[in-house]
Amino acid sequence: MPLSRRKLIVGLGLLVSSGGRWSSLHAEPQDKQPESNATTGKPIELFDGKTLTGWKISDYAGHGDVTVKDGAIHCDTGEHLSGIATTRDKELPKMNYEISLEAMRVDGGDFFCGLTFPVGKSACSFIVGGWGGTVTGISSLDGQDASENDTTGGSFFDNKRWYRIRTRVTPNRIQCWIDKERVVNVDTTDREISIRIGVEPSLPWGLATWQTAAAWRKIQVASVTGPE
Repeated sequence: MPLSRRKLIVGLGLLVSSGGRWSSLHAEPQDKQPESNATTGKPIELFDGKTLTGWKISDYAGHGDVTVKDGAIHCDTGEHLSGIATTRDKELPKMNYEISLEAMRVDGGDFFCGLTFPVGKSACSFIVGGWGGTVTGISSLDGQDASENDTTGGSFFDNKRWYRIRTRVTPNRIQCWIDKERVVNVDTTDREISIRIGVEPSLPWGLATWQTAAAWRKIQVASVTGPE
C-alpha cells in the first residue's frame, strides 16, 4: 500500500503525526488464547487447520495463490491485494463479538493482516503492518484510512513470527489487540464506518495482504456481552 504523505514512520520508533502512537511488540504469543472478559458461548472455529472449507479466495486482480500447509493458511504475494473471505457469514454475528487469530508475515514489507469484519450494517478493516510495514489502525473512520485517523499507531513487525490478533466489536466501540497490547480503543458513536475502496472482495469477513506473503491460523469468533 502506498505511503501516506500525512503519516511517516521513521526508524527510531517515532510515528510522525498529530496524535500518532508508537509501540514496540516483543513478547512471543502464548499457546493459550488471550483472556477475554464477558465472552459467552463456545467460540466458532473458522479454520479446521487442514482445508479451506468455509473460505473462498478473494477475487483481487493479480492475487497470490492461497494454500493450506503445516496447519495454517498461506497466502502468497500478489501484484497488490491478496486474501480470503469466509462463506459462513450467515451464521456469524455482526455485533457483540470477538474475532481472534494468529498471523505471520512470511515475506515482504507491508501489511500481513488486513482483517475485514462487520460492524452492524457496516464494515471496516483492522490493518496490521501497512504503509511500508509498520502502521496499524482501522480503515476507515469518517472516510480516513488507517494511516490518517485517530486509531493510527505503529509497531515494528518481524517476518516469520506469529502475532496474536484480536478484535472486539460492541455497540459504539471497536477494540483491537496485537499479542497482549491493545492498539485500538475507539468510540464509534456518530462515526462513519466503512472499508477502503477496492477491499470489497474481503466482505463481510476476510483476511488480506498487500504485496506480502502471510500465514494465518487459529481463526475463531466468540460472542461477547460488552467491551473489554
